[in-house]
Amino acid sequence: MQEPLDALEKHMQQLQQAMRQAQMQRDQALLSHLRAELRRAQRSYDALFDADGQAPGTEEPAATHPGPRAAKMPAREQVHQVLTLLTVPAAPKLISQVHEALFAGSLPTSRLATLRRDEERSYRSSPGARPYYLCPALTSDHLSPARALLTISVWPLEERIVGPLSARVHYLTSALKFTEAVQRLTPDPETMPLGARQLVHHYALNIPGALPADHHPQNPATAPDLALLREAAQQELAVHTDDDTHDRRDAAQRARQQLDEAGRLFGAPFQTARHLRSVT
Repeated sequence: MQEPLDALEKHMQQLQQAMRQAQMQRDQALLSHLRAELRRAQRSYDALFDADGQAPGTEEPAATHPGPRAAKMPAREQVHQVLTLLTVPAAPKLISQVHEALFAGSLPTSRLATLRRDEERSYRSSPGARPYYLCPALTSDHLSPARALLTISVWPLEERIVGPLSARVHYLTSALKFTEAVQRLTPDPETMPLGARQLVHHYALNIPGALPADHHPQNPATAPDLALLREAAQQELAVHTDDDTHDRRDAAQRARQQLDEAGRLFGAPFQTARHLRSVT
């Protein structure tokens, strides 16, 4: 609970700073947009703060007490739970794997097939009625919906955009966030659930230096070295993060100038994608 609340608090502070700057520049259009976004973020904050009648930081992580209640959660809430944990855009397959490794019940990818379209229809019929929406990531070149990548509407725009380096940055970030969650759930690697162990093994196979020298590639059931995996992921992440952040910030600036509010959430219509790229 604490991490999404912290992220929302930071986002609201950024919006307030941007509003002051827009007011000094007498940019009423931008000011109106920022004010509306701040209201949505505040509603999301209130919804998270009031969840189960608990204050921030007092709730146990969902992964530590899976049970029937978690299994009955609607698919969109299960997806929100996983994306909040990973903090980066993710594909349905990864969302399903993470959910099944850490939370009660399964989340088949088939349940996510129409979720994005349902979310957009809900938004367009009643904008801002929900505390959050599940949105596609936006491509940095066309500002169009990225194929099979989901985000949360209350994330800053820069964090909902994917550039040329983002796939690798997001892979490394999700590896770090997932292993941190696994370690909170099972501090002893020997007791790690098989599903979590297999996903950690998959991450480690694709990150140089994340596997110990005596690792047996054909035996993913072996208890992984989480500290080694995190160290390797952090080292590679440091190489790519600055360039990726720069690309996404530039794209976010274009999106704010060229797209309306719905477009900033769900992407530019296909018909206008070429035009938006041509004017950059």
